Amino acid sequence: MHKKLFIPGPVEVKPEVLEQMAKPMIGHRGKDASAIQRRISDNMRKVFFTESEILLSTTSGSGLMEGAIRSCTAKKAAVFSVGAFGKRWYEMAITNNVAADLFEVEMGKAITPEMVDEALKTGKYDLVAVTHNETSTGVMNPIEAIGEVVKKYPDVIYIVDAVSSAVGSKIEVDKCGIDVCITSTQKAIGLPPGMAICTFSQKAKERAEKVPNRGFYLDLLALYKYIQKKDYQYPSTPSISHMYALDYQLDFIVNKEGIENRFDRHIEMAKIVRAWGAKHFELFSDEAYLSNTVTNIKNSMGIDVGALNKALGERGFQIANGYGSLKDKTFRIAHMADCTVEDINELLKNINEILELED
Repeated sequence: MHKKLFIPGPVEVKPEVLEQMAKPMIGHRGKDASAIQRRISDNMRKVFFTESEILLSTTSGSGLMEGAIRSCTAKKAAVFSVGAFGKRWYEMAITNNVAADLFEVEMGKAITPEMVDEALKTGKYDLVAVTHNETSTGVMNPIEAIGEVVKKYPDVIYIVDAVSSAVGSKIEVDKCGIDVCITSTQKAIGLPPGMAICTFSQKAKERAEKVPNRGFYLDLLALYKYIQKKDYQYPSTPSISHMYALDYQLDFIVNKEGIENRFDRHIEMAKIVRAWGAKHFELFSDEAYLSNTVTNIKNSMGIDVGALNKALGERGFQIANGYGSLKDKTFRIAHMADCTVEDINELLKNINEILELED
């Protein structure tokens, strides 16, 4: 039995999107491939509210995260973490011999602009890395307010991991002053995993030109230069199948569903799950910074999360246990991509039946 996924990626993918991935191959050096990529870039600029260039990478979001911190740190990176994925950015820096310091907060809390300002006042850092949406805790950091702080330091590059939030939550890249904003296909965009996308500002380009050891495959400057020179083609063979699906899905999001409608739908689903979680359990994270794409619920009733998921699986659903040290202490319900309010209500109805909770 297929289980409908309510986990924070990969997500349910519409049949018509999957069909796009079965289309015949074309040469990745031809005009048709360039045209697809150009359309993808134009629509991603609309989704991200940016004038920056768009880069694609046949990797997971982690690939472009690693590429960003390596390509754009000349002096030292300040990595702000609210959970597992923020800490991963720090580990990427250290293992690539990029100087970095880690600033962590208690799980369930958010990064504050004041924390970032305190770090940047020291003059030690020329890059700030922030996770917008931390799926391990269900926290959404205030990236716009943090961006206002970063703008006070014109030599500092601002990079944001929006892997689990972009296209499901509104991110105005240029307004926030973000230089590299990263996402990937298997979250709120609604595709299978396998391709990552980022914005790349002029400021980021100029910084990367000063960084000597940017790597090879994940060198953002090399990607940027190649698509300028070769009319939106890439130095390595991209996933044409993902490009077909991404082109199709972005056209649907921008021209059929509507970008703002998509954001509103995600907020509506989030509110339903939050209300249910607060009624029957407790919400794990600071309620001032709750995610629009995944809700982390404290297991205040002491239920067997694995048994619940097994029972849900028999009914054709799957949710996520807590991540890492939060396993069994919390559980997570994702509400992203093409999931609907009706889908969420159906899931919660089934959980209520299994746990014998009131509707």
